[in-house]
Amino acid sequence: MFRLPVGAPSMRGILEKLAKGLISVDDAEKLLRTDAIGTVSLLAKLDVNREVRKGIPEIVLAEHKSDEDLSEIALRMMEKGRVIVSRAEKAQIEALRKIAPADSCFWADEKTGVVIIKKRDFKVEKTGGRIGILAAGTADIPVAEEARVIAEEMGCEVSTSYDVGVAGIHRLFPSLKDMIERDVDVIVVVAGMEGALPSVVSGLVDVPVIGVPTSVGYGFGDRGVGALMAMLQACSLGLAVVNIDSGVAAGVVAVLIANRAARSRRPR
Repeated sequence: MFRLPVGAPSMRGILEKLAKGLISVDDAEKLLRTDAIGTVSLLAKLDVNREVRKGIPEIVLAEHKSDEDLSEIALRMMEKGRVIVSRAEKAQIEALRKIAPADSCFWADEKTGVVIIKKRDFKVEKTGGRIGILAAGTADIPVAEEARVIAEEMGCEVSTSYDVGVAGIHRLFPSLKDMIERDVDVIVVVAGMEGALPSVVSGLVDVPVIGVPTSVGYGFGDRGVGALMAMLQACSLGLAVVNIDSGVAAGVVAVLIANRAARSRRPR
């Protein structure tokens, strides 16, 4: 198995070597392909150049990883300037805090389990993408915040409004009006219980809506099953749905939509 060594040339470095005639086209092609995969021992294959290729970096899922394995992966990802970790528990957050390089900035949110470590000179470039995020109830906020953090780390401007569920539908309209006036490119709507809010929103706006069912709920259809089924059965068109509690997935889809829309607005 080919292993990309630590300190292997970056994409720019490979292209510079090719331009100078130091490597052949075949060698450059091989290096570009292998540069996209970084190996941490036999533990994990990291897609370190995913952001260059896709516009979204690899996001490290902390669940079911030991503190040691997670820390090793995070340090390898940090070589690109930033690592984003999702669903980290308190002990994992503290383990990551201990290994964060001295020249880095460390940010963590215990409610969402998101951790971001980046070098002090790492800058998030504003893309012009605009995203709205709504949460039906207070209990849905952690999932909504997960989506917000991802969107902001990808350079988008994010407008949020929480506790605007259908139990008090009058609370929704001022927030939705504000997002329309801001001309958002996409709206993420997070809801548990019966999961009705995304259907309502998608019937009122002319932008894509991403529904996120949460595991808030009890009894028949508990743990988000009822909310997920309701969103999948929605009559109003323009609503796409991600999995239960999938704030990261919703944030990523919203980013791809918003950043593409922002590129189309730029002068050619």
